[in-house]
Amino acid sequence: KMHISIGCDHSALELKAAIKEYLESLGHEVKDYGTFSKDSCDYVDFGIKVAEDIKNGRAEKGILVCYTGIGMSIIANKVKGVRCALVNSLEAAILTREHNDSNCLALSAKFTPVPNALEIVKAWLETSFSHGERHTRRVEKIKEYEEGQLTLPFEGSYTNTLL
Repeated sequence: KMHISIGCDHSALELKAAIKEYLESLGHEVKDYGTFSKDSCDYVDFGIKVAEDIKNGRAEKGILVCYTGIGMSIIANKVKGVRCALVNSLEAAILTREHNDSNCLALSAKFTPVPNALEIVKAWLETSFSHGERHTRRVEKIKEYEEGQLTLPFEGSYTNTLL
């Protein structure tokens, strides 16, 4: 079972609660950073806490929920080592794990009904990174960029042969 950190803003309390209950029913250890009320708050505060848990190894995965999921995905991706994907479909949940080795999931409380969100969470947790050559190469480039070690080819010299 995994250590999973979760967080939400005031617009996503019900969805976060349903996800937390689902994760705990599977036996995962869940760290819930809140928010815990409908009082207006800044999604940034909760997104950073969850992303920092991933970065520092306190959580293997993170799940973030806000009104659209957009803000949460933006802030989480500012944290080194976090690959957060905003997902609104089952297929995207599978592909972001297989292709991008995402370690953080962002969901929209507005656009993703609870049953769909739970299906997305299930698929996302159960899907492994493909370790395919091109997917591994691309994830490694992300890591190199985060370390300031990625050197891109000169403009015009890049070919589509590796795509």
